[in-house]
Amino acid sequence: MKKLFLICFLVILSCKETRQLPGQENNLSFNHYLSTVKLPEKLDFCGEKIPLEIEEVRERAEREFYLNLQAPGQIILYLKRAGRFFPIYEKIFAEQDVPDDLKYLSVAESALYMSRSPKDAVGLWQFIPSTGRAMGLQIDEYVDERRHTEKSTLAAIKYLKNGYKNTKSWILAAAGYNMGHENLSDNLLFQDVGNYFDLFLNEETSRYILRIVIIKEIMKNPQKYGFNLKPTDLYKPPKFKIIKESSFIANLNEWAKENKTNYKDIKLLNPWILQRRLPSPPKGKVWEIAVPVN
Repeated sequence: MKKLFLICFLVILSCKETRQLPGQENNLSFNHYLSTVKLPEKLDFCGEKIPLEIEEVRERAEREFYLNLQAPGQIILYLKRAGRFFPIYEKIFAEQDVPDDLKYLSVAESALYMSRSPKDAVGLWQFIPSTGRAMGLQIDEYVDERRHTEKSTLAAIKYLKNGYKNTKSWILAAAGYNMGHENLSDNLLFQDVGNYFDLFLNEETSRYILRIVIIKEIMKNPQKYGFNLKPTDLYKPPKFKIIKESSFIANLNEWAKENKTNYKDIKLLNPWILQRRLPSPPKGKVWEIAVPVN
């Protein structure tokens, strides 16, 4: 009898050990998918080829490829937020005659979110204060134009164009965006090379370009990687009109009510406004404040 009881106990214990937990089947299915999907044989950025025939470059690209696919929730947010910001980027890029691929740099920088980094880099293009000011952005206690979508985009283009002017490569210009054009130039000179993929760089910058390229690949081909969002799933650009103000605004809430809206909508549409009031604009300029329209 004791022997029979022991056998039954071992069988039950074995069943418990092998029983799948809730959600485990989905994990196994996802793991199977991830092990079968392969890095594309050809990748490029701004028309410049990624040399995947170089073994260590391919390995670095696969690292970004699988890590991004391992975070499907984040990819979905990229795609949804792109519906709001990519139309703005694409219009400005066309006007400024720069490659459309540069919009993916903003995704890598900020996830298309008005974020702030531990190094005090802010906004969709993640400018630190000194670089933002050098590119013409107003940054003070009342206004932070790093959080202004159009103005920060123009500032990013200006900085990237500076890098391209010196290197004649958008890949190197983007690498300089990450580590600073001066630091990049110093590495190019010391290592006596002219190609990003021939450089030995810090880990962040050595990953940076390939991360952007992989983000581009997934976002341009979402269905290929299992992301089946409909156009109606994407976040829409806000509808607004611009009201110009040439003097100070003592109370932004009262100003909002006078313009048939509310404080919350003004702050959401104008994240560059930091306080509850605005001082007089700089000499020769006006505040351009977005107000919602139906």
